[in-house]
Amino acid sequence: MGGEEILIGEQPRRSLAAPLIFFIVVAFQFVSRYLHELNKKGSKSATEIQLRAEIKQLLKEASTLSQPSTFAQAAKLRRLAAAKEKELVNYKEVHDKEMKLSSDSYPKVLFISKVFTYFVLICWFWKTPVAEIPQQLVQPFGRFLSWRAGGLLNNNVMVGIIPWLILSTRVSKFACRLIKY
Repeated sequence: MGGEEILIGEQPRRSLAAPLIFFIVVAFQFVSRYLHELNKKGSKSATEIQLRAEIKQLLKEASTLSQPSTFAQAAKLRRLAAAKEKELVNYKEVHDKEMKLSSDSYPKVLFISKVFTYFVLICWFWKTPVAEIPQQLVQPFGRFLSWRAGGLLNNNVMVGIIPWLILSTRVSKFACRLIKY
């Protein structure tokens, strides 16, 4: 029979490569989403909260002083509140610049590690199938999914690494949109 050996009753081997790759892609997607949300929110420091409280208190005290005899004292408190507001604006500008500089490095590191991980996975599974899926489930897309993985084997489509990474990325992006944290 041409050197091929057929084993009767042989079970298809189950590989953990597909779920492992999927969880790696999902983890990268969630970390990326978390960093994006963290950058968008920003963080209020204790100094900023304290300055806002002082401004509010000064304006509250100034509004209680409405008598003609206390006008000078109310004006002084309003000027002090305006000075605190300028201080707050300056502090926020400096703090935002520092946050931007420190938070810009995390997405870069994440992107580099993501590219490196994907490259290693592609090299590792280049001509090796990542998963086997029955042909009936992926009827019109079987040829696309089996790219660089060998096509069909026992009516199962052999899924290649690149289509699996693309599919996993799309699914994980969809899952990140559904899950709000």
